[in-house]
Amino acid sequence: MRKIHFLSSAAGIAAVLTTLSLPPAPALAQRIDPDNAAWIEQGARNYAKHCASCHGANLEGEKNWQQRKKDGTLPAPPHDATGHTWHHPDQMLFFVTKMGGQAVAPPSFKSAMPGFKDVMTDEEIWAVLSFIKSRWPEKIKKTHDRLNERMRHTNH
Repeated sequence: MRKIHFLSSAAGIAAVLTTLSLPPAPALAQRIDPDNAAWIEQGARNYAKHCASCHGANLEGEKNWQQRKKDGTLPAPPHDATGHTWHHPDQMLFFVTKMGGQAVAPPSFKSAMPGFKDVMTDEEIWAVLSFIKSRWPEKIKKTHDRLNERMRHTNH
């Protein structure tokens, strides 16, 4: 098992260092590629089809995304520069998208994020994540790239 360390902000309120164990798999060797035009196009289609209903057509997320709903879950966060998506490394974003939020959440946290392993292929998930990153400002893309670089060095 590879260990991936990431900062997780519970709805952006507090940063907590968490360790996530991921099985070695070819899909995890991939990276988000915001410059791959084919992936961006495919990702935009799949984002519109599978993600926009919760995370917004413009990546804006749901209103009051940092305040718990009555059922204890948090609304879908934005995937634009105002959210926290870019605070997480590629592999974690892939794993959460594929397996769902509860797969990485602590036992006391209730996540409404479904897994898409039976809905999208690994390539389609990477394409969606590439589309999302392609919409971030350059400064945030570079910050995310540095985070991924630190993760690669930590995990070798």
